[in-house]
Amino acid sequence: MTRPRTRRTVAATELNVHLDSWLREFGPSTRERIRAASIEELLDALEERYPRLRFKLRDETGQIRRYVRVFVDGEDVSGTTGTATPLAGAHSIDILHSIAGG
Repeated sequence: MTRPRTRRTVAATELNVHLDSWLREFGPSTRERIRAASIEELLDALEERYPRLRFKLRDETGQIRRYVRVFVDGEDVSGTTGTATPLAGAHSIDILHSIAGG
């Protein structure tokens, strides 16, 4: 007999979120406090509060855009765990839009 799977719930963490100057045009102009358990939940909350951020941070598939960098307590998670990054124990999130050029 197999046991029914129980869904694990991850507690949301309250975080200080900071967007760079280019992204602040579409979102909060100062640091914002947001509760989230993962980067995906955090981006969902930002896009819900600030609809103009939609498609600025993530592409149509929901992945972090190539030129957006997300830092969790100073560590870039954009190219590693991306939107699946858990935020338990984290304190601050910095989201930067890099500028391409030569």
